[in-house]
Amino acid sequence: MQLNDGGTRLLYGDRLFLNLGTHAAIPPIPGLQASQPLTHVEALELDYLPAHLIVLGSGYIGLEMAQAYRRFGSRVTIIETGPRLMSREDPDVVNEVQRILSDEGIQFLLPAQVLDVYGRSGEEVWVTVRTQSGEQELDGSDILVAAGRIPNTQWIGLEESGVELDARGYIRVNERLETTAPDVWAMGDCAGSPQFTHVAGDDFRIISENLAGGNRSTRDRLVPYCLFTDPPLAHVGLREREARRDGIAVRVAKLPMTAVLRTEATDETQGFMKALVGRDDDLILGFTMIGAEAGEVMAAVQTAMLAKLPYQKLRDAILAHPTMAEGLGSLFENIPLRSAPAERRQPLAATA
Repeated sequence: MQLNDGGTRLLYGDRLFLNLGTHAAIPPIPGLQASQPLTHVEALELDYLPAHLIVLGSGYIGLEMAQAYRRFGSRVTIIETGPRLMSREDPDVVNEVQRILSDEGIQFLLPAQVLDVYGRSGEEVWVTVRTQSGEQELDGSDILVAAGRIPNTQWIGLEESGVELDARGYIRVNERLETTAPDVWAMGDCAGSPQFTHVAGDDFRIISENLAGGNRSTRDRLVPYCLFTDPPLAHVGLREREARRDGIAVRVAKLPMTAVLRTEATDETQGFMKALVGRDDDLILGFTMIGAEAGEVMAAVQTAMLAKLPYQKLRDAILAHPTMAEGLGSLFENIPLRSAPAERRQPLAATA
């Protein structure tokens, strides 16, 4: 181990636990590295307001930072190489998030290929992009890279110790988070776990409990997450596009946030709730919400999913009024009945 004063120190132990994290990826775009772009770390430490922030990437970090700086007063442009934002989300979710952010004045270029970057972030930068309508040059004051993460696993001797990496540089682990080397475990981002703080915490619990004689694993974990825009996006379980891709038969219900009675008091009417229930049983398979307090409402549905409760338990529950969670009753009322003919299986409030 290299010390700050230049010396080294050798540590011994019977067991080794790797929680190395990741760092922001800087795509190999000509001039980008030389422009000294911001990552999420530097963007959280700025002591000035960018006049025009150009964001490369439209994942969770990019969208959260983009909205924050737009509300501070920056002009913001998001450049995405793919055909839409948040490529893993359902199209209706993506469309709603993009509409909300566009209404706040955030500009989007997608799909767009960044050809080169000139200048220096914090002073002036020029970004040349190619879109379906041709090439154009953007003139900005700052550039933020939010284009993925790279595990911190290189050049620290893991291969020499018998710890194997996969093709992307993440540590190979089994469902108990054991690496390919004896008495070595990995957890969090570097182990290829979903890149959320709460998942890293659960990784720690799995290893800790197994060392004490337990038998926990990462298999079939129900992993929730939130996009902390305003309003936030929360999701847990199966997405509608995944169900169609994998041939999983589901019944779908949607409810616009305007139908949730609490929004009459708060005027927080943007977004919708969506639930997926198995076609041949009444178990909740997935839940998505864009709306105020989405993460808290999602936790209630996640609890029901973990308990394997039929959706009718939430549909018929007495939920406090007026709360956002009260909308779950109306949402699950829209689940088509199993006995209904296929042509009649339409949610009562299917638009958001």
